[in-house]
Amino acid sequence: MLRFDNLSKRYSERIIFQGLHYNTAAGCVALNDESGSGKSTLLGILAGTIETDAGEVWLGGHSLRTAQQAAQSVLTYVPEDCMTYPDQTGREYLQRVAALRKTTVDSHALELVRRFGLEPHLDKRFEQMSFGTRKKIFLTGTVLGETKVVIADEPVGGLDASARGVLVDLFKTLAQTRTVFFSSYDSAFTQACEAKTISFADLGTRG
Repeated sequence: MLRFDNLSKRYSERIIFQGLHYNTAAGCVALNDESGSGKSTLLGILAGTIETDAGEVWLGGHSLRTAQQAAQSVLTYVPEDCMTYPDQTGREYLQRVAALRKTTVDSHALELVRRFGLEPHLDKRFEQMSFGTRKKIFLTGTVLGETKVVIADEPVGGLDASARGVLVDLFKTLAQTRTVFFSSYDSAFTQACEAKTISFADLGTRG
């Protein structure tokens, strides 16, 4: 469901990585590498928010380069900071995501809202939320619609023990039918998700 081939990225004279390739079906995959290795850059490229210098990404069989709309329609992206429009509320965010995926904020999503303890925060603006609350709003959006790929940058960051447990359950459930590709330094969380752990050494060459 997630495939990329020959991905390369550099900033000025610094090569971040080059020739990266990977192909995975449904399941959890955790990218674990040293700080500054380019994990966020790679995830941004996979999500279409950062342009690659070379190579191609396929999401659910759709090329992100030649069929961007179709590719991103099957993607949920959870960036590290999870800051959308600062004056947008959590409820508005979920409703917007649901509308884009031609669905509604259904009982499944509302149950996740309850489990994450988000009811008191849905009508707050993103600029009023804590880092962890923003993260939980974005994570709730992963269950909206029939997506194929979830890409998450340090999804466990800012979450307390209870929310971490909810996230483990969520990722294990999503991984039954989707690719969940995330970065994390937290080996205990990765193991709880029953995720396959990879590094840049498994993907190709890093600068």
